[in-house]
Amino acid sequence: MTALFLRDLRLSVRAGGGSLIGILFFLTVVAVIPFGVGPDLKLLSRIGPAIVWIGALLSALLGLDRLFQAERDDGSLDLLVMQETPLVLTVLTKCAAHWTATGLPLVIASPLLGLFMNMNETAIGATALTLLVGSPAITFIGAVGAAVAVALPRGGLLVSILVLPLTIPVLIFGVSATYAAVEGPQPFLPPFLILMALTLFFAVLGPAAAALALRNTTD
Repeated sequence: MTALFLRDLRLSVRAGGGSLIGILFFLTVVAVIPFGVGPDLKLLSRIGPAIVWIGALLSALLGLDRLFQAERDDGSLDLLVMQETPLVLTVLTKCAAHWTATGLPLVIASPLLGLFMNMNETAIGATALTLLVGSPAITFIGAVGAAVAVALPRGGLLVSILVLPLTIPVLIFGVSATYAAVEGPQPFLPPFLILMALTLFFAVLGPAAAALALRNTTD
């Protein structure tokens, strides 16, 4: 599993720019918002957490279609399915590597982008914390869409269509927890705990559903 994690981590960084493309897209989405809403600093500060979360969500969707594509192209996908190691554990390892290469850089970049939106220290910290907790759920959900579309020649758009509606609860509670942290420490806990529960839920359900889809694809 360690060798698979390191292999997928290298492939995620090399394939199409990996985390660099995600960060550049994240920066582009957040940077153009002030030009659209105008120079109202109070408005930017108010909508900043939501914009950063939306930008991170859209950036996380990039590259999800390549989660199993390398194995599909070189024929090793059948070996992953037939090996003695449980396929669910293999999918979980690949999701961890993908998030480390593409999701974690977004979390690290979010404080800098929060400054573009005139967010205060509390909002920036809460946004980074909620992204750290909630963004893995996007990868786990995306693994299911990537497994369903792995046999399709151009499944990238299909993966986004399948994944985006399922990520809405993660977006809602991530933004809600961030706004609650600005108002006070107590309202922050309920949505933040729900966000953690969603990540744990999809950490179990996502790899299992993706493994089932991969088995059906290779049959």
